[in-house]
Parts: sequence; C-alpha cells; structure tokens
Amino acid sequence: MFRGVQHINMDAKGRLAMPARQREPLLYECNGQLVATIDTQSRCLFIYPLPEWEKIEREIQALPALKPAVKRFQRLVIGYATDLELDGSGRLLLPAPLREYAQLEKKLVLVGQGRKLELWAEELWLAERDRALEEAGPDVELPEELMSLTL
Repeated sequence: MFRGVQHINMDAKGRLAMPARQREPLLYECNGQLVATIDTQSRCLFIYPLPEWEKIEREIQALPALKPAVKRFQRLVIGYATDLELDGSGRLLLPAPLREYAQLEKKLVLVGQGRKLELWAEELWLAERDRALEEAGPDVELPEELMSLTL
C-alpha cells in the first residue's frame, strides 16, 4: 500500500529518485517493473506496479469499445501506458510525452493512493489540494458512498 505525500525533484533528463519508503515495496512487489500512464481527469500520472497494471489493463480492454467515450478513454490510458523500470540507484526515467502531458518540470509531488502512486507537478498538486480542501468544507454534503465510512 502506497501512502503519503512526498515532494521530490526531477533532473533535466527526466529522472526522478523514488523515495526509499516507496522504493522498497516496489522492489519487493514487482522487482522495480512499473507502468505509468495518464489520468484523463487531471494533469497527473498514475504509476502502477506491473502486476497491478496488468489487472487494470485487462479491465479496460474488456470495456465495450464501440462506445465512443470508452474508446477515447482506452485510447488515452492504454496508449500512454509506458513500461518503466527502477534503475540500480532507485531512479525512474519518465519519457517526454508523459512529462509533457502532466506538465512535469523540476519540482514534483508523489502521492500514495493505495495500489498506485500519482505523480504531479508541484504547482498543479498544490492547486488541486487547495481546491479539494475548499470543496470539502463543513457545510458540504458528502456523497452517499462516503457516509458509511468510520474514520
């Protein structure tokens, strides 16, 4: 399980050092074999351990491709899916198309999301976080799905 928010840097070649707390589970679970793809609803990337991605990819491919919205989703999410590998120093090299989509420059934020990680440009993450906090005020009615949670 990936948890936490970590601010990290990317070098000019598109390499980022995976923080040790995320690197260890990735090496154990998938021998550093990862897949990154885009989030179609936000300008960020999803990073999955390869076995987790393979499950999701099967689900995406099983969707009815004759529906235009499904076809667009498949085209983007599977089309941008890129195999990545942690190098001996625990770094990932992000290809230019993924960096461009998510507007990634030097300052990044890695956000644990359970079975995957999200990678954000720091500026976009801070704006997303602030917007989410504004929308989650005490007077906001929560969706029914959240009402059954006990925190």
